[in-house]
Amino acid sequence: MEPGELVTSAPLAARLNIPSGPLFFPVTAYGSDGSVDLDTYRTHVRDGVAAGAAAVFACCGTGEFHALTPEEFERCVRAAVEAAEGRVPVVAGAGYGTELAVRYARLAEAAGADGLLALPPYLVVAAQEGLLRHYRQLAAATALPVIVYQRDNAVFTPETVVELARTDGIIGLKDGLGDLDLMQRIVSAVRTEAPGDFLYFNGLPTAEQTQLAYRALGVTLYSSAVFCFVPEVALAFHRALRTGDDDLVERLLDGFYRPFVELRARGRGYAVALVKAGVRLRGLDVGEVRPPLHEPAEDHVKQLAELIERGHALLEEAK
Repeated sequence: MEPGELVTSAPLAARLNIPSGPLFFPVTAYGSDGSVDLDTYRTHVRDGVAAGAAAVFACCGTGEFHALTPEEFERCVRAAVEAAEGRVPVVAGAGYGTELAVRYARLAEAAGADGLLALPPYLVVAAQEGLLRHYRQLAAATALPVIVYQRDNAVFTPETVVELARTDGIIGLKDGLGDLDLMQRIVSAVRTEAPGDFLYFNGLPTAEQTQLAYRALGVTLYSSAVFCFVPEVALAFHRALRTGDDDLVERLLDGFYRPFVELRARGRGYAVALVKAGVRLRGLDVGEVRPPLHEPAEDHVKQLAELIERGHALLEEAK
Protein backbone atom coordinates (compact mmCIF):
# COMPACT_ATOMS: atom_id res chain seq x y z
CA MET A 1 0.00 0.00 0.00
CA GLU A 2 1.43 3.36 -1.02
CA PRO A 3 1.59 6.37 1.35
CA GLY A 4 -1.44 8.62 0.80
CA GLU A 5 -3.57 5.84 -0.71
CA LEU A 6 -7.12 5.79 0.64
CA VAL A 7 -7.31 3.05 3.26
CA THR A 8 -10.69 3.67 4.86
CA SER A 9 -11.99 0.17 4.16
CA ALA A 10 -9.02 -1.66 5.75
CA PRO A 11 -9.18 -2.80 9.40
CA LEU A 12 -7.58 -0.36 11.81
CA ALA A 13 -4.97 -2.85 13.05
CA ALA A 14 -3.80 -3.47 9.49
CA ARG A 15 -3.56 0.25 8.77
CA LEU A 16 -1.57 0.97 11.91
CA ASN A 17 0.89 -1.78 11.04
CA ILE A 18 1.85 -0.02 7.80
CA PRO A 19 5.27 1.51 8.69
CA SER A 20 4.79 4.62 6.57
CA GLY A 21 5.50 7.22 9.23
CA PRO A 22 5.14 8.30 12.85
CA LEU A 23 1.84 8.35 14.71
CA PHE A 24 0.64 11.97 14.88
CA PHE A 25 -0.92 13.37 18.08
CA PRO A 26 -2.10 16.86 17.04
CA VAL A 27 -2.51 19.66 19.54
CA THR A 28 -5.98 21.17 19.89
CA ALA A 29 -6.16 24.72 18.54
CA TYR A 30 -7.81 27.53 20.50
CA GLY A 31 -8.68 31.01 19.34
CA SER A 32 -7.85 34.29 21.06
CA ASP A 33 -11.04 33.99 23.14
CA GLY A 34 -10.05 30.53 24.33
CA SER A 35 -12.66 28.63 22.32
CA VAL A 36 -11.77 25.73 20.03
CA ASP A 37 -10.56 26.94 16.62
CA LEU A 38 -11.69 24.22 14.23
CA ASP A 39 -10.32 25.85 11.07
CA THR A 40 -6.79 26.04 12.50
CA TYR A 41 -7.17 22.54 13.91
CA ARG A 42 -8.12 21.19 10.47
CA THR A 43 -5.06 22.92 8.99
CA HIS A 44 -2.82 21.36 11.66
CA VAL A 45 -4.21 17.88 11.02
CA ARG A 46 -4.15 18.30 7.23
CA ASP A 47 -0.53 19.46 7.34
CA GLY A 48 0.45 16.44 9.45
CA VAL A 49 -1.21 14.00 7.10
CA ALA A 50 0.44 15.67 4.10
CA ALA A 51 3.82 15.52 5.87
CA GLY A 52 3.62 11.74 6.19
CA ALA A 53 1.84 10.76 9.41
CA ALA A 54 0.69 7.13 9.51
CA ALA A 55 -2.32 7.93 11.71
CA VAL A 56 -3.96 10.81 13.56
CA PHE A 57 -4.67 10.39 17.28
CA ALA A 58 -7.13 13.20 17.93
CA CYS A 59 -8.00 14.65 21.34
CA CYS A 60 -5.59 12.48 23.29
CA GLY A 61 -2.90 13.60 25.74
CA THR A 62 -1.14 16.10 23.48
CA GLY A 63 -4.56 17.23 22.29
CA GLU A 64 -5.63 18.17 25.84
CA PHE A 65 -8.44 15.62 26.13
CA HIS A 66 -8.78 16.57 29.80
CA ALA A 67 -9.59 20.18 28.90
CA LEU A 68 -12.34 19.56 26.32
CA THR A 69 -16.07 19.44 26.91
CA PRO A 70 -17.88 16.48 25.28
CA GLU A 71 -19.29 18.84 22.66
CA GLU A 72 -15.86 20.26 21.84
CA PHE A 73 -14.44 16.76 21.73
CA GLU A 74 -16.99 15.58 19.16
CA ARG A 75 -16.44 18.65 16.97
CA CYS A 76 -12.66 18.19 17.07
CA VAL A 77 -12.82 14.49 16.22
CA ARG A 78 -15.20 15.24 13.34
CA ALA A 79 -12.84 17.98 12.11
CA ALA A 80 -9.88 15.57 12.27
CA VAL A 81 -11.81 12.98 10.26
CA GLU A 82 -12.68 15.63 7.67
CA ALA A 83 -9.08 16.83 7.43
CA ALA A 84 -7.65 13.30 7.14
CA GLU A 85 -10.00 12.58 4.22
CA GLY A 86 -9.65 8.82 4.68
CA ARG A 87 -5.95 8.82 3.86
CA VAL A 88 -4.93 7.74 7.34
CA PRO A 89 -7.02 6.41 10.24
CA VAL A 90 -8.22 8.74 12.99
CA VAL A 91 -8.15 7.40 16.55
CA ALA A 92 -9.86 9.41 19.31
CA GLY A 93 -9.21 9.50 23.03
CA ALA A 94 -11.76 8.19 25.54
CA GLY A 95 -11.33 8.40 29.29
CA TYR A 96 -12.58 9.22 32.81
CA GLY A 97 -14.91 6.76 34.57
CA THR A 98 -16.62 3.98 32.66
CA GLU A 99 -19.88 5.79 31.87
CA LEU A 100 -18.13 8.95 30.70
CA ALA A 101 -15.57 6.93 28.72
CA VAL A 102 -18.45 5.15 26.99
CA ARG A 103 -20.07 8.50 26.24
CA TYR A 104 -16.86 9.81 24.66
CA ALA A 105 -16.48 6.58 22.71
CA ARG A 106 -19.96 6.93 21.23
CA LEU A 107 -19.34 10.58 20.39
CA ALA A 108 -16.13 9.54 18.59
CA GLU A 109 -17.99 6.86 16.69
CA ALA A 110 -20.69 9.34 15.65
CA ALA A 111 -17.97 11.75 14.50
CA GLY A 112 -16.48 9.14 12.18
CA ALA A 113 -13.40 8.00 14.11
CA ASP A 114 -11.76 4.72 13.15
CA GLY A 115 -10.77 3.69 16.67
CA LEU A 116 -10.28 4.66 20.30
CA LEU A 117 -7.30 5.22 22.57
CA ALA A 118 -8.62 4.28 26.01
CA LEU A 119 -7.00 6.65 28.49
CA PRO A 120 -6.63 5.69 32.18
CA PRO A 121 -9.72 6.03 34.38
CA TYR A 122 -9.96 9.24 36.38
CA LEU A 123 -7.78 9.21 39.51
CA VAL A 124 -8.90 5.98 41.20
CA VAL A 125 -6.37 3.21 41.73
CA ALA A 126 -8.32 0.08 40.81
CA ALA A 127 -7.54 -3.62 41.10
CA GLN A 128 -6.90 -5.66 37.96
CA GLU A 129 -10.44 -7.07 38.04
CA GLY A 130 -11.96 -3.59 37.99
CA LEU A 131 -9.66 -2.35 35.24
CA LEU A 132 -10.49 -5.34 33.09
CA ARG A 133 -14.20 -4.77 33.59
CA HIS A 134 -13.81 -1.08 32.70
CA TYR A 135 -12.03 -1.72 29.39
CA ARG A 136 -14.32 -4.59 28.43
CA GLN A 137 -17.37 -2.39 28.91
CA LEU A 138 -15.74 0.34 26.86
CA ALA A 139 -14.87 -2.10 24.07
CA ALA A 140 -18.45 -3.41 24.01
CA ALA A 141 -19.99 0.05 23.83
CA THR A 142 -19.20 0.75 20.16
CA ALA A 143 -17.98 -1.00 17.03
CA LEU A 144 -14.69 0.92 17.22
CA PRO A 145 -11.48 -1.04 17.91
CA VAL A 146 -9.78 -0.03 21.16
CA ILE A 147 -6.13 0.52 22.10
CA VAL A 148 -5.63 0.48 25.87
CA TYR A 149 -3.18 3.03 27.31
CA GLN A 150 -1.05 1.76 30.21
CA ARG A 151 0.28 4.51 32.49
CA ASP A 152 -0.18 6.18 35.88
CA ASN A 153 -3.11 4.43 37.62
CA ALA A 154 -3.76 1.92 34.82
CA VAL A 155 -0.90 -0.57 35.08
CA PHE A 156 -1.56 -4.18 34.09
CA THR A 157 -0.17 -7.56 34.95
CA PRO A 158 0.73 -9.83 32.03
CA GLU A 159 -2.30 -11.96 32.93
CA THR A 160 -4.63 -8.97 32.60
CA VAL A 161 -3.18 -8.01 29.21
CA VAL A 162 -3.76 -11.60 28.04
CA GLU A 163 -7.42 -11.14 28.97
CA LEU A 164 -7.51 -7.77 27.22
CA ALA A 165 -6.05 -9.39 24.09
CA ARG A 166 -8.79 -12.03 24.23
CA THR A 167 -11.50 -9.35 24.43
CA ASP A 168 -13.43 -8.62 21.25
CA GLY A 169 -12.68 -5.11 20.06
CA ILE A 170 -9.41 -4.58 21.94
CA ILE A 171 -6.54 -4.61 19.45
CA GLY A 172 -3.51 -3.28 21.29
CA LEU A 173 -1.67 -1.84 24.27
CA LYS A 174 0.08 1.51 24.36
CA ASP A 175 2.73 1.68 27.07
CA GLY A 176 3.38 4.98 28.82
CA LEU A 177 4.91 3.41 31.92
CA GLY A 178 8.39 2.52 30.67
CA ASP A 179 8.92 -0.67 32.69
CA LEU A 180 10.74 -2.76 30.07
CA ASP A 181 10.84 -5.85 32.27
CA LEU A 182 7.04 -5.72 32.61
CA MET A 183 6.64 -5.08 28.88
CA GLN A 184 8.81 -8.08 28.02
CA ARG A 185 6.68 -10.28 30.26
CA ILE A 186 3.48 -8.87 28.74
CA VAL A 187 4.67 -9.50 25.18
CA SER A 188 5.77 -13.02 26.09
CA ALA A 189 2.52 -13.86 27.91
CA VAL A 190 0.29 -12.63 25.06
CA ARG A 191 2.44 -14.38 22.48
CA THR A 192 2.11 -17.73 24.25
CA GLU A 193 -1.41 -17.51 25.70
CA ALA A 194 -3.35 -15.31 23.25
CA PRO A 195 -1.44 -15.52 19.95
CA GLY A 196 -2.61 -13.21 17.21
CA ASP A 197 -2.02 -9.73 15.86
CA PHE A 198 -2.16 -7.80 19.13
CA LEU A 199 -0.41 -4.43 18.68
CA TYR A 200 2.05 -2.70 21.00
CA PHE A 201 2.93 1.00 21.07
CA ASN A 202 5.65 2.98 22.82
CA GLY A 203 3.66 5.82 24.36
CA LEU A 204 6.26 7.47 26.55
CA PRO A 205 6.68 11.26 26.20
CA THR A 206 9.14 11.89 23.34
CA ALA A 207 9.02 8.17 22.54
CA GLU A 208 11.90 8.45 20.09
CA GLN A 209 14.24 8.71 23.09
CA THR A 210 13.37 5.15 24.18
CA GLN A 211 12.40 3.57 20.88
CA LEU A 212 15.67 1.67 20.42
CA ALA A 213 14.93 -0.20 23.64
CA TYR A 214 11.29 -0.81 22.71
CA ARG A 215 12.27 -2.01 19.26
CA ALA A 216 14.38 -4.71 20.93
CA LEU A 217 11.14 -6.02 22.47
CA GLY A 218 9.47 -6.08 19.06
CA VAL A 219 7.54 -2.82 19.64
CA THR A 220 7.86 -0.86 16.41
CA LEU A 221 4.93 1.57 16.74
CA TYR A 222 5.36 4.78 18.71
CA SER A 223 3.72 8.14 19.24
CA SER A 224 5.58 11.26 18.16
CA ALA A 225 4.76 14.61 19.74
CA VAL A 226 7.82 16.03 17.97
CA PHE A 227 6.04 15.37 14.67
CA CYS A 228 3.62 18.18 15.60
CA PHE A 229 6.23 20.90 15.25
CA VAL A 230 9.24 19.49 13.43
CA PRO A 231 7.90 16.69 11.20
CA GLU A 232 11.08 16.65 9.10
CA VAL A 233 13.14 15.46 12.07
CA ALA A 234 10.48 13.00 13.24
CA LEU A 235 10.19 11.48 9.75
CA ALA A 236 13.95 11.27 9.31
CA PHE A 237 14.29 9.50 12.65
CA HIS A 238 11.46 7.09 11.82
CA ARG A 239 13.00 6.30 8.43
CA ALA A 240 16.47 5.85 9.94
CA LEU A 241 15.10 3.37 12.47
CA ARG A 242 13.29 1.43 9.77
CA THR A 243 16.27 1.27 7.41
CA GLY A 244 18.94 0.63 10.02
CA ASP A 245 20.70 3.98 9.62
CA ASP A 246 22.21 3.84 13.10
CA ASP A 247 24.50 6.82 12.49
CA LEU A 248 21.57 9.19 11.83
CA VAL A 249 19.58 7.70 14.72
CA GLU A 250 22.46 8.45 17.09
CA ARG A 251 23.04 11.94 15.64
CA LEU A 252 19.40 12.86 16.17
CA LEU A 253 19.26 11.31 19.63
CA ASP A 254 22.40 13.11 20.76
CA GLY A 255 21.85 16.44 19.02
CA PHE A 256 18.08 16.88 19.13
CA TYR A 257 16.02 14.40 21.15
CA ARG A 258 18.10 14.27 24.34
CA PRO A 259 18.32 18.10 24.56
CA PHE A 260 14.59 18.32 23.87
CA VAL A 261 13.79 15.82 26.64
CA GLU A 262 16.00 17.78 29.03
CA LEU A 263 14.24 21.03 28.08
CA ARG A 264 10.84 19.37 28.43
CA ALA A 265 11.77 18.27 31.95
CA ARG A 266 12.26 21.89 33.05
CA GLY A 267 8.54 22.55 33.43
CA ARG A 268 5.49 20.62 34.56
CA GLY A 269 3.07 20.07 31.71
CA TYR A 270 5.73 20.80 29.10
CA ALA A 271 4.98 17.49 27.36
CA VAL A 272 1.98 19.42 25.99
CA ALA A 273 2.77 23.11 26.48
CA LEU A 274 6.23 22.98 24.89
CA VAL A 275 4.90 21.04 21.91
CA LYS A 276 2.18 23.63 21.40
CA ALA A 277 4.78 26.39 21.58
CA GLY A 278 6.73 24.52 18.89
CA VAL A 279 3.70 24.48 16.60
CA ARG A 280 3.36 28.25 17.04
CA LEU A 281 7.06 28.68 16.24
CA ARG A 282 6.37 26.94 12.93
CA GLY A 283 3.88 29.70 12.09
CA LEU A 284 0.53 28.14 12.96
CA ASP A 285 -1.25 29.98 15.78
CA VAL A 286 -2.87 27.16 17.75
CA GLY A 287 -3.29 29.31 20.85
CA GLU A 288 -2.17 28.63 24.38
CA VAL A 289 -2.82 25.61 26.57
CA ARG A 290 -5.85 25.63 28.82
CA PRO A 291 -5.57 25.57 32.62
CA PRO A 292 -4.43 23.80 34.67
CA LEU A 293 -1.50 23.67 32.21
CA HIS A 294 0.54 26.84 31.72
CA GLU A 295 2.66 28.35 29.00
CA PRO A 296 6.44 27.71 28.87
CA ALA A 297 8.83 30.38 30.07
CA GLU A 298 10.00 32.78 27.36
CA ASP A 299 13.59 31.59 27.68
CA HIS A 300 12.49 27.98 27.25
CA VAL A 301 10.62 28.87 24.06
CA LYS A 302 13.76 30.59 22.78
CA GLN A 303 15.78 27.45 23.53
CA LEU A 304 13.15 25.39 21.69
CA ALA A 305 13.50 27.61 18.61
CA GLU A 306 17.27 27.09 18.69
CA LEU A 307 16.77 23.36 19.05
CA ILE A 308 14.48 23.26 16.03
CA GLU A 309 17.20 24.98 14.01
CA ARG A 310 19.70 22.43 15.33
CA GLY A 311 17.44 19.60 14.21
CA HIS A 312 17.28 20.99 10.69
CA ALA A 313 21.08 21.46 10.67
CA LEU A 314 21.58 17.81 11.64
CA LEU A 315 19.46 16.74 8.69
CA GLU A 316 21.49 18.95 6.35
CA GLU A 317 24.72 17.46 7.68
CA ALA A 318 23.40 13.97 7.02
CA LYS A 319 22.77 14.64 3.31
